Amino acid sequence: MAILRPVSSDRRPTLVLVGPPGAGKTTVGRALARRLGVSFTDADHLIEERAGKSIPDVFVEDGEPAFRELEREVIAEALTSTDGVLALGGGAVMAPETREALRGHRVVALMVGLADGVRRTGMSTARPLLTGVNPRATFKALLEARIPLYREVATVEVDTSRKTPGQVVRAVLEAIGEAAPDEGPGDEIDEEPGDVDEVGAGAPDDLPLLPNPTVLGSDRDRPS
Repeated sequence: MAILRPVSSDRRPTLVLVGPPGAGKTTVGRALARRLGVSFTDADHLIEERAGKSIPDVFVEDGEPAFRELEREVIAEALTSTDGVLALGGGAVMAPETREALRGHRVVALMVGLADGVRRTGMSTARPLLTGVNPRATFKALLEARIPLYREVATVEVDTSRKTPGQVVRAVLEAIGEAAPDEGPGDEIDEEPGDVDEVGAGAPDDLPLLPNPTVLGSDRDRPS
């Protein structure tokens, strides 16, 4: 039986969500928080509050390096000052300092394949790194660079492709041992619009993902 890494009783998140754009971190995070009876915190919102402007404006006016520095600072604080469910931005794991800070936390990686990811993000201007001439190629390169890092920090990995938020939430709760004993496959949750507000049977994904859900074991079993 796989064992999740221990979480101390200090003020810290119950769960930390990581994953690429379009994986549903905000939508699923809110639903998980409601199901667990805890608060929900979006790191991107904390960054915007600190910067006093939207993330796209930070990218345009200050540049990506300035955004990443602010992101590292905000996440480091959030990991020691917030509780409940904390969702990180898709690129947060690119920082070695953030990956190290995530050690000892219960981290859920929400994954999405190329086809569903491109469809869900829809070339949104709210996602600065996905705007450009060929968003599909950009998203593919992003997945190839980041998936190993998501898996490096994750204690639980759930594939969200072609799934509703309710299905993803149930998979996460089952993986962390929090699912209600009498909960059946037909039970639903109240869902809010967001990254995965409607997930249909899309085209086959171009990048393979681990079976859903996957519970990763101790540090010895974790990818390096």
